[in-house]
Amino acid sequence: MKHAPGFLALVNEARTQIRECTVADVKARMDRGETFQLIDVREESEYAAGRIPGARHIGRGVLERDVETLIPDPDADLVLYCGGGYRSALAALNLQKMGYRRVVSMDGGIRGWRGAGYPEDLGPAPAPGV
Repeated sequence: MKHAPGFLALVNEARTQIRECTVADVKARMDRGETFQLIDVREESEYAAGRIPGARHIGRGVLERDVETLIPDPDADLVLYCGGGYRSALAALNLQKMGYRRVVSMDGGIRGWRGAGYPEDLGPAPAPGV
């Protein structure tokens, strides 16, 4: 996907202020059985079409509004992902500004996950908030 220059500049600025990880890092954490919140910040229709196993959907449109109710612990271990790592970078920066201290954006997003051949849930999406 070709992104507008202003959007890319905003994302690149956010990336200087957040922590990022790779899809391989997330898969390794899952394989080790680590406990963390995997948050899919894509649109509901994107989430319904396929998601990383165990991911919870909190779309960018409502993330900042709902996160404190859904995940009240500012020390919760959060890994955010989107389609390619752009929206999740912006989301990570906003969550940091809201006081969340352990937020990471997964660079590469679900496209990177799929490209690596990692498993994906393709069935009906779980109920909201799950």
